Amino acid sequence: MDTLDIKTAVHNTAMELCEKAKLKPGQTVVVGCSSSEISGSKIGTDSNTDIGTTVFNTLNDVFNTHGVFLAAQCCEHLNRAIIIESDAGINGCTVVNAVPTPKAGGAFATAAYNGFSNPVALETFHTDAGIDIGGTLIGMHLKRVAVPLRLDVKYIGKAAVTAARTRPPLIGGERTSYDEDLT
Repeated sequence: MDTLDIKTAVHNTAMELCEKAKLKPGQTVVVGCSSSEISGSKIGTDSNTDIGTTVFNTLNDVFNTHGVFLAAQCCEHLNRAIIIESDAGINGCTVVNAVPTPKAGGAFATAAYNGFSNPVALETFHTDAGIDIGGTLIGMHLKRVAVPLRLDVKYIGKAAVTAARTRPPLIGGERTSYDEDLT
């Protein structure tokens, strides 16, 4: 898969997520991305900075257009820390001192750290929606209650793509009325 194919698949994935998750300005999306898996290698074995940068730039362009903040999940070597813009509503979050590299954090998180205006690394952060490219396990960074989304794009390169949105918990039982815009 060449860079244009990756860019097109990532763009379509992000646009569809914005639509299906009904994302609003100020909300956040976590993305975990294995450049190794995109290129057909096993996760964590073949970081590719060109792929990481292409994915980051494409996602960042789409989400910026929608006023949505991108949160880039690092790989397990940095305990899946989040790289995000410092003005993304991070009050109360624990900032950690870690600068991702392709072999410790991953190519995608490295591209995010280098591409954001004022990046910070957070120990954890809970987002409104997410995209997992290559089985990176983003669930720890989604708000309660996660709802799977079925997207048209199933693969970016050789990496499987899954996505989710979140909604507030439904409480009260059968006599309760719910705001359909929140479900």
